[in-house]
Order: sequence, then structure tokens, then C-alpha cells
Amino acid sequence: MSNHMKDWESMNAQSSMAQSARTMQTYRKLKWNEINWKQAELYVNRLQVRIVKAVQDNKWRLVKRLQKLVTNSFYAKALAVKRVITNKGKKTPGIDGSIWVTDDDKIQAVYELQPCTYRAKPLKRTYIEKYGKKEKRPLGIPTMSDRAMQGLQLLALAPIAETTADRISFGFRQERCAQDAMEYMFKLLSRRTSPEWILEGDIKSCFDNISHEWMMENIPTDKRIMKQFLKCGYIDNKRLFPTTEGSPQGGLISPTYANLTLDGM
Repeated sequence: MSNHMKDWESMNAQSSMAQSARTMQTYRKLKWNEINWKQAELYVNRLQVRIVKAVQDNKWRLVKRLQKLVTNSFYAKALAVKRVITNKGKKTPGIDGSIWVTDDDKIQAVYELQPCTYRAKPLKRTYIEKYGKKEKRPLGIPTMSDRAMQGLQLLALAPIAETTADRISFGFRQERCAQDAMEYMFKLLSRRTSPEWILEGDIKSCFDNISHEWMMENIPTDKRIMKQFLKCGYIDNKRLFPTTEGSPQGGLISPTYANLTLDGM
């Protein structure tokens, strides 16, 4: 290789590093109310479309690289934090008692969302009434930071879940709802030759009993972070308990884990 070519490559590498540094400085100066949300959604959506295409082409190494691009991008982190502070549980803290109220809290949360050093805190166990039953349903409430990390990982996992999902599944699906299931059932049952009976099934304690080992082996996501979600334990009456199976109800990413587990049944 000629000296000119080496010099050009060296200059090009230095230029790229300088541009990356300038970009990071720009991000650090951004305030919460300065984020361009339309641009953020467009950027993340483009990466998600590329993930879908890679899944369809069975290019799983490319899928993994694209997922890393998503989970390390400023825009995806900002969208994950935004989801946490706009959903119904935004005023419900985890075990650390922390909630994000001010714009400074929110932008600080974005910068602190680092997948490479992430460690999950234990869940706060609470119980809610089951409709028509005396027993109560256990919920595991993550901290705000853990919810944001789940939301960030979900941005990278959802395109895969939606691409590989059963065609006629409707629960916890993007752009699908109970009315879509009702429409499908109506079309199925409104013919003269339609079945006359409908059998309803229920998987007892579905979220509580999903195998951690199966999920770790079969769900295409960051395994280290997934293990943090699954093995973080929970605190009940000031006592710490381990979580050896199941995906906690109350987590942003748990319904997607469940759907990926149940696909094909």
C-alpha cells in the first residue's frame, strides 16, 4: 500500500472520530425540550425497517448489528425515556422511589441509559385484584431506569417479534386490538359451514412460569441484559426473593417475551 493511501486512510479515520466527538458534544448539550421527536422516530423507524428486512432474508448477524445500532442510539434512548414518562405508571416508582418529573430528570435519564454497564434493580412486588376472584395477581414494578432500558431493548426486539409472529395472534401486538380479533372471528363464524362451537383456553400463570432457559436460548436479543431483567429478583415486605422462572407482569418487555414464547402453539 502506498504512503499516500495510508495517509488518506489515517486522515479519514481521524475525521470520522472528530465527527463522532462533535456529535456526542452536541448530544450532551441537548436539553429535553430541544429533542426533535419527529426526527427521532424517523431515525429509529428506519433502523427497525432494516431489521425486518434482515429477518426476512434470514441474515441474523446483520440483525444483531442493527439491534446494537438501535440500543446505542441517542434517539432510541430518548424515545424509551419518553415512553416511560408518558404511560399510566409514570407516577409509580420502583424500589428506589425515584420518578422523573423535570426536564433535567428526563434528559439525565437518557444519558445514563447505557446498555454496556447496565444492572437491573430488584422489582417492587405489589398485588392487584383479579376480576371475579378472591386471589390477587402479583405484579413486579421495575424502577424508572429499568423500565426505560426495557423500552430501549423493546425498540430493537419488536421488529423481530412482529415479523415472526403468528398471523392470527392479536394480544399485545402493535397496531392490533381486541376489535381486530372480533372481526376475524366474525368472518370465521358467519358462514353456513362455519364451526358451531368455540373453545376457550387459558394458560395458568403464563407470565409466572415461562422458562428462563428457553427464553435465553431462543429470543434474539441482548442476552446479558435479558438475564438482568429475568434474574433481578423482587422485594416483598422488605425481603429480597430470587426470580428463577417467568417474566414479571408489570414490565414493558414482558408481553413481547410471552408472545415470542407462545408463537406456534
